[in-house]
Amino acid sequence: MSNYFDYAATCPIDEEALEAYIKASREFYGNTSSLHDTGTKAEVLLSHCRETLADFLEVIKEGIYFTSGGTESNLLAIEGLMKAGKGNHMITSAAEHSSVKNSVKRMEAEGYEVSLLPLSKEGTVDVNELEKLMREDTVLVSIQHVNGDIGTIQPIKRIREVCDKWGALLHSDCVQSFGKVPLNSITPYLDSFSLSSHKIYGPKGAGALYISPSVSFRPLLPNGTHEGGVRAGTVNTPGIAGFTTAASKSIRELQDRQSKIKALKSEFLMAVKDIRSRITVVCESVNSVPIIGVCIHGLEGQWVMLEANRRGYAFSTGSACQVRREGSPPILRAVGINEDEAKSFIRLSFSHEQTRGDIHRLVKCLEEIISGYSVPSIKAE
Repeated sequence: MSNYFDYAATCPIDEEALEAYIKASREFYGNTSSLHDTGTKAEVLLSHCRETLADFLEVIKEGIYFTSGGTESNLLAIEGLMKAGKGNHMITSAAEHSSVKNSVKRMEAEGYEVSLLPLSKEGTVDVNELEKLMREDTVLVSIQHVNGDIGTIQPIKRIREVCDKWGALLHSDCVQSFGKVPLNSITPYLDSFSLSSHKIYGPKGAGALYISPSVSFRPLLPNGTHEGGVRAGTVNTPGIAGFTTAASKSIRELQDRQSKIKALKSEFLMAVKDIRSRITVVCESVNSVPIIGVCIHGLEGQWVMLEANRRGYAFSTGSACQVRREGSPPILRAVGINEDEAKSFIRLSFSHEQTRGDIHRLVKCLEEIISGYSVPSIKAE
């Protein structure tokens, strides 16, 4: 039985990934930049991980740089790619992860211009609006592949076509899509993308950034000795070994996991039929992304989350990286949900290891919270 429904925030580590992490910690503990045999042994493992990940993603291994996770990868990509171009303009969406938004703010403080691309009510970017925002000095377009709050998938191929017309680079935050959708279907269209280990049942503190070797860019910190100079600091070899093991398993089992997630999402949507008048499923879609966003009418989302927590259930009110500071997820406003309703938002995210019984117990918990309590209607502050 699983009462944890916050897999979009983080996942428990897979046993095979944990074993790889422990083995690498014990046997491959050398610094990969050291010239002695112990360091060389660690470097051989690191190279194997790089080649393995590149094969899965169908990209050039020299473009993969291991990092501490999605946040660092997004920062390195945006800083490096913007400064690689001759222009001064960047485009991103109104609903990116906080790591992208914070990197963008940093670029604006340095004098770069940024345009925000609106979303449709379906939660996808408006490609026609992207065309209108493009300029001769547009260097970079950064659009997440899958939204971490409501699970919508962006049309990367169509975005690439617009970028090609204007000679702009395309970066994508693929943290929430890796291991959930076939990423090799979009990697040919990306100049850069970010991945994170702990979203696919790997260890925390590991991730990857891919930047096409055809792109010439300057690293954030000069004179680095690790990861081709792109990323400073001693490489987390055990974390990367665990990450690669988790990635291997997620790719190997992708179709089976996708079918299970679709079945669980369908089960949830059928199970909530008795409370449909009290909830709104945001941008409802039964795709293989294990995320469903729900607004519960008249109840504060955070209050619902705490009441569920009291009953032993764990879910969130949005991305853990931004919800404490920003309140409701920005994508809710971007898809036309007003401020009052946005405050009622909760995010449910599933695992392929869960069962129909887990879903029905979750729905029963929500039914009890909705029917058993009377709270004031939410008012805008």
